[in-house]
Amino acid sequence: MSAAGWFIVLLALVGANLPFLNQRVFGVVPLRAARKSAWIRIGELIVLYFIVGALGFMLEARAGNRFEQGWQFYAITFSLFIVFAFPGFTFQYLVKRR
Repeated sequence: MSAAGWFIVLLALVGANLPFLNQRVFGVVPLRAARKSAWIRIGELIVLYFIVGALGFMLEARAGNRFEQGWQFYAITFSLFIVFAFPGFTFQYLVKRR
């Protein structure tokens, strides 16, 4: 696997956990509420999936061998993105804080 491939995997891991590790939208925009709702986190997760996917397509096109993908590719990569989000989800919702 090339360096660009590992970069996309690392970027997907960071992007999948970003909605769960802070109380700001996309890590930048503060909210009035003390905590983000789960719906905002899900929306962020979906948007970040498309951002990481677009960067992956740009790197693939830059390498010169862009391939057409079917619905199976998107179903698998979105599922993998959700799996990558598990550490952040666990930290946000399952770890008890005193």
